Amino acid sequence: MGRLATVRVRITAAAVLVVGAALVVGSFWLVRAQRDALTADIETAARLRSLDIASTVADGNFPQKLAVPRGDENLVQVVDENGQVVAASVNIPGAARISYVQPGATGYSVRTVAGIEKGEGPYRVVARRVGTVNGSYVVYVARSLEGVARSTDSLERLLWWSLPALVTLMGLLTWVVTGRALRPVESIRREVEVIGAEDLHRRVPEPASEDEIGRLARTMNAMLARLEDATDRQRRFVADASHELRSPLTGIRAQLEVDLEHPELADWETTERDVLSDAIRMQRMVDDLLAIAVADASALDASHRAAVDLDEIVLAEARRLHTNTALTVDTRAVSGAQVDGNADQLLRVVRNLLDNAARHARSEVVVSLAESTTDVTLRVVDDGPGIPEADRERVFERFARVDDARGRDTDSGGGAGLGLAIVHDVVVAHGGSVAVENTPGAAFTVVLPVYGGV
Repeated sequence: MGRLATVRVRITAAAVLVVGAALVVGSFWLVRAQRDALTADIETAARLRSLDIASTVADGNFPQKLAVPRGDENLVQVVDENGQVVAASVNIPGAARISYVQPGATGYSVRTVAGIEKGEGPYRVVARRVGTVNGSYVVYVARSLEGVARSTDSLERLLWWSLPALVTLMGLLTWVVTGRALRPVESIRREVEVIGAEDLHRRVPEPASEDEIGRLARTMNAMLARLEDATDRQRRFVADASHELRSPLTGIRAQLEVDLEHPELADWETTERDVLSDAIRMQRMVDDLLAIAVADASALDASHRAAVDLDEIVLAEARRLHTNTALTVDTRAVSGAQVDGNADQLLRVVRNLLDNAARHARSEVVVSLAESTTDVTLRVVDDGPGIPEADRERVFERFARVDDARGRDTDSGGGAGLGLAIVHDVVVAHGGSVAVENTPGAAFTVVLPVYGGV
């Protein structure tokens, strides 16, 4: 039953049904068209013969036995006003009246009649009225339709035998062609079926064609490459997170074990401060990990999006930074700007950028915000030591480390290397981009789509 549900079977069945139905309808039309055409030819011959006889009768002098040209199969009779046969062709001498069809108002009528003694099949009869000085006559010319029946019967027998053969040939051809076309798909399916979490390096075979199947294979391989990259990054992320969390936990445990082992030497106040510092560091790291997990889970769907006044967030965070530090925070270049997104996540982007700048600025942080017809540009610049060019892309990686004056405190993630990674992931989730350059301090530029933009 499952095999009958395959695409190959369905395509073949559909092709057979459609072609079969078309052939049957076409055959009925062909038989009818041939019958009508042959009947029209016979009627034309009978009509022309009736015109010849009518011209003879109109003269008033016509023989009782009408001559029949060689090869003429018409039956001819002339009937007077009393219904008596006054003349007939030599091929029906003494026969009874062949038809009682009366000409219409135009003096001309055509009918198909049966029961004529001459021949076996029905006849096509033309009745034409002729007026003379001796009275009115009706000329009947009949021609047998037996040839039409034989011709259409032969055509029907030919179609009866040829249609099943054509439908069968069509089905076989469709089956073979479909099988060849779907063979690469089956190869792709078999390969994907055996690819597990540990085999993401494998790829499906790519046909050389540029058709839909070729594009499917290339798309599948691109997806496997993305899955492999995501899995590798996830494994590195888990390993780095485990390492980062293990360090403060190990320090807390070591301090507590030493103090418990030698309580007489323990400085509990110092231990409590150290433990609290490590706990705060772990809390920040967990918060950052949760933020990254939310971005990875694509939580920024339509239900979380709204119009966000980014300038209000920037100004509020700038006031917070000015209150909590001795730095000069320049916001003169901040203008009104509105984006479509998640206010909580955008707040985290602005806070991480400002905190990162505050950690490395010598005296000043400059913030600017501008809106164009398509984009909103946020720029945060500090007058610190800057970032080496080789490390400007790495600062957005999770648990990134740079070996310069900015060192372990590259971002606001508590020294764990997560703050700028969060900035990058959230901005990308909003359809934007983030970059860093030296001016000579570090300058971070975030570009987001403007609210209501295309």
